[in-house]
Order: sequence, then structure tokens, then C-alpha cells
Amino acid sequence: MERIAPLRRGFEGFYTRAMTKRSLSTLLIPLLLAGCLNESASYAIKDNDHSLTVIVNQDYFWKKQADVRLIASRLPDCQRQFELGKVPVADLNVELFSTGEDTYLLRAGDAMWQVETRGCTLLPPPSANVQAQPVGVFHLDGTKKLVFDRAEGAATAAAAQ
Repeated sequence: MERIAPLRRGFEGFYTRAMTKRSLSTLLIPLLLAGCLNESASYAIKDNDHSLTVIVNQDYFWKKQADVRLIASRLPDCQRQFELGKVPVADLNVELFSTGEDTYLLRAGDAMWQVETRGCTLLPPPSANVQAQPVGVFHLDGTKKLVFDRAEGAATAAAAQ
């Protein structure tokens, strides 16, 4: 019996050291990913089946830009996802404008995209003299959560549609 005890003690020490390293890596990975963004926010056009959803992904906390995608949805007819590109995380604001019946313009800095939700298609960028009504803005709040804030007067306009 005494002969087995030293072997057992050695094995237990190995097991404890291995668990400590595994526990340490389990703690470090979430800390490294803590600054990353993987957020989404939606604008319900008429109901939950007809909406625009903006998704923001920042893979590493040290990256200054995040990937932005848009999901245009009008269920059960269509739902599509579009890669919009990269935007700076520091001043992440994606403005949303209505340019007509089921047609919307998104703007982040100098970049603009136009989408229509009848067929969930990405349209060519609009002309410089397009008439657009502000709907709201997608932005990061104080806790780095992506939210959609309606523009003043946009809530009544959406209800009238």
C-alpha cells in the first residue's frame, strides 16, 4: 500500500497542475474577447415580420473598425443579408432614412447604401438629390450595446403607414 501512495501523490500533483493551466486559459480567453463587439439592433417597419436589422462585429478589441451587415426582412416573402463593409467603432452611427414606399437609405460616415424591402434587394447608391425622411439611428450606447433610436416624428410617420 505504501508503494502505491507515492505514485498516486505524483499523479494527483500532475492533475492539479494541468487543471490550473486549463483554468487559467479558461479565464484569459474571455478577458481577451471582452472588448469585442457582436451586437445587433432592429427597426420594425410595420411589425416584427417586416424589419431592418443591423449587425456589428468586431473580432478583436484592438481593431479600430467593425464589420457591418444588414438583414432586410419581409416575411414570409423574403429575407436577405448584405455585407455593408467596415465602419470605425469609435463613432459608430448608422443613420436610417426612408426614401419612399419600402425603400430605405443607410448612411455611415461617407458610405451610403440603399435597400428595398419588397424583394429584399440592395439597390445602387442613390443620387445626390434624393428626398429622404430621417427614421432613426443605430449606435452603441454607454454599455457598448447596439441600439436603434427613432428620429423625432418618425414614430408617428411609421404608424401612419
